[in-house]
Amino acid sequence: MTEIRTTSITRVLHEFRYQLALTYTLFALEMLGTLMRPYFLGVAVDGLLAGHYSGLIRLTVVHLAWLLIGTARHMYDTRTFTAIYTSFVTRVLVRSGAQRDVSKLSAHSTLARQVVDFLEFDFNYVIEALYNVIGSLVILYLYDSTVTLICLGVLLPVLLLSGVYGRATMRLSQGKHDELEKQVDIIAGTDATAITTHYHALRRWQIRLSDQEAWNFGATEVLVLLVITGSLLVTTSMGRTTLQVGGIIVIYNYILKFAAGLETVPYTIQRLSALKDILRRIPTDEVSS
Repeated sequence: MTEIRTTSITRVLHEFRYQLALTYTLFALEMLGTLMRPYFLGVAVDGLLAGHYSGLIRLTVVHLAWLLIGTARHMYDTRTFTAIYTSFVTRVLVRSGAQRDVSKLSAHSTLARQVVDFLEFDFNYVIEALYNVIGSLVILYLYDSTVTLICLGVLLPVLLLSGVYGRATMRLSQGKHDELEKQVDIIAGTDATAITTHYHALRRWQIRLSDQEAWNFGATEVLVLLVITGSLLVTTSMGRTTLQVGGIIVIYNYILKFAAGLETVPYTIQRLSALKDILRRIPTDEVSS
């Protein structure tokens, strides 16, 4: 007999694997439409200036397809993730119930909600950031390889900054979650000093997390500014004025999409660090086989 230990969320994700696959596939298609719309916009503008309407028709078809997929995905998301949360939180509370620790039961219920929120919202930010960064680089390369090199030049510093930020955020998230696990017991104790100390401690952890995010955000935005200004200088320099209006629209839209992808990195790192600490606290299931 072999004892297998898995987290409750692992088992729930396996149970809902087909629903998750469908909702993430729909979201990936939605993001593909979001990524390609600036390209078709540029084609439509150049076509209209030349007296053709085929580009405008393609833009309309892409936009309508994106709209239908996005609407279906939003409706299906709610059904999927509410079912996942219901299944997950009941497993966690039943498993934690053996401890008879009301404070930890309450904390685990809150943490369960955060895990599902990550799956429903934050993981989509990760997918969107990948589309914005990788997709923009590919399309920019088709228009101007020099702009692509500028973007790649700032990508490595952003990743290095994110690594440092991730380690700091992990440490701070642990401290915050440690404090949260005491909350119900402290409130139930009705000790005014303990309650005040607890909430001041939570406030300090949140401020430290926010400060880390602010510093990383500021450093990332400096790099984003370098991308935008460098790309502007390159695309408007002598010898590059042969770009059509549509081409200019495409390039600047994808520069902004790439920048938006970089701006998502700090938030993504913070949420991943918090999720890692949350999963460490979720009770494990034991199944013998």
